[in-house]
Amino acid sequence: MPVWDEFLTPRDRRVFGGSGYGARAGFGERPVVLVIDVNYNFVGDRPEPIEESIKRWRSSCGEEGWRAAGHIARLLDAARSQGIPVIYSTGVDARSDGFDRGRWLDKSSRAREDFTVHRDNGNTIIPPIQPRPEDIVIAKSKPSVFFGSLLASFLVDLQADSIIACGTTTGGCVRATVIDGFSYNYRMAVVEECTFDRGQASHAINLFDMQQKYADVVGLEETLEYLRTLPRGLFDARMPAYAR
Repeated sequence: MPVWDEFLTPRDRRVFGGSGYGARAGFGERPVVLVIDVNYNFVGDRPEPIEESIKRWRSSCGEEGWRAAGHIARLLDAARSQGIPVIYSTGVDARSDGFDRGRWLDKSSRAREDFTVHRDNGNTIIPPIQPRPEDIVIAKSKPSVFFGSLLASFLVDLQADSIIACGTTTGGCVRATVIDGFSYNYRMAVVEECTFDRGQASHAINLFDMQQKYADVVGLEETLEYLRTLPRGLFDARMPAYAR
């Protein structure tokens, strides 16, 4: 049963079932893996229930984020074994005066903690899935990894045709990135077990909506099997020599 099933009304089922949405687009031929914002700010410094974690890390998704990180590690191992490029995103360290936070300051009564608390390590990608030297790491200030970054140019240089996305939050940065990637005509896949949100309803409904319109929501095992079918060395001409 899909994670979103319990949130759908009978009317929703009739409307989406009858309108043709939710068709399978399929994986591409030259994918990259994109890991979105799996840093201490979004999972805390240790696995613990979210209601405990947010006391110290206001944006934390708690233990569900750490659980997803274990699945992400498997995804990264499979991608690297096939020479598939891995790209990460994380946040930009805020200025001490908070000016660069923009409208983020308007939407949380605790937003100023971003430039007073955990400034030294909040945007650090957590050790279980930390980047390797050959990986690309993009620092961003807004939800989409595409916004104001070099992601699109990296994808052009790699001659990528598709993105396998994971990370957090499902309804925020993952969704924003998926919609932008879709808008650039990349085939988008979201790996369900590797994606997480602080809100259960938000996670489920955003997966549903992306599946209907912008991406294929896929299982980890299916994704691993797909990666194993790709020819080794697909990106050798586009990757640094030490990444091969």
